[in-house]
Amino acid sequence: MTIKDILEYQLFTLGKYSINVYHILAILIVILVTKIILWSVKKVLKRQTRSGKIDEGTSHAIFQLARYILWITAIILIFQNLNIKLTFLLAGSAALLVGIGLGLQEIFKDLMSGFFMLFEGNLKVHDIVEVEGNLVGKVKNIGLRTTKIETRDRVILIVPNSKFISDRLINWSLLEKRTRFFVSVGVAYGSNVDLVTKILIEAAEEHKSIASDPKPYVMFNDFGESSLDFKLMFWTSETFWVERTKSDLRYSINRKFIENGITIPFPQRDIYIKSTPKQDPSV
Repeated sequence: MTIKDILEYQLFTLGKYSINVYHILAILIVILVTKIILWSVKKVLKRQTRSGKIDEGTSHAIFQLARYILWITAIILIFQNLNIKLTFLLAGSAALLVGIGLGLQEIFKDLMSGFFMLFEGNLKVHDIVEVEGNLVGKVKNIGLRTTKIETRDRVILIVPNSKFISDRLINWSLLEKRTRFFVSVGVAYGSNVDLVTKILIEAAEEHKSIASDPKPYVMFNDFGESSLDFKLMFWTSETFWVERTKSDLRYSINRKFIENGITIPFPQRDIYIKSTPKQDPSV
């Protein structure tokens, strides 16, 4: 038996399609080559990331795109090797989509959103984002249909990609590594405002997570109903844990206020009760 006879040996038949040894070998080679190319791409991207030429989020996006393109190409090659006409599959898929109807519309929307996200690069792995109004999380993985986000409570959310396209999204990591935040505090009327400003700046400068450039500063925000209102503005690159930083600042500010005799007032209202003189019943 020659090599040609071995390769053309039919293993099984499915209708008008027959599978021989050559088909199986060709499929295995296509899969192996695809895996080798992906391994090489991943290795090159890791080298580029370590050298600082690209960041990790960009590397992830490029690899995801390469993976989808290569596997789609591999599937097409496998179908051609098996002499399966793609026009037949497309026709069958169209009929299936019509049959399923609205059920696949959201999935298709998520898939297209995933492609746009990977191509545009507006959202990357490790970015700090705010979704659904006030939910802050770190992007752990961007897939073709869904994205995984880790919240500050260590909870993993699986969010459909269409949410990032159609809904409101804040990406704290998109423009600057450092982001500005603030802590509000009120002091009693009559307090030394210069001393208050000095204490607030000291509290910010002593915290290791707060940037020294730009420098933190204080705004005299308003004359409140029962307090003089200030805002301590500061920058930090620890965006994900900024609530912890704010808590540390409040502890420090409260301690320094006590040491310097500065009072944080509580809301109070004065109530005046006006009594009317009793009328003489005989009148």
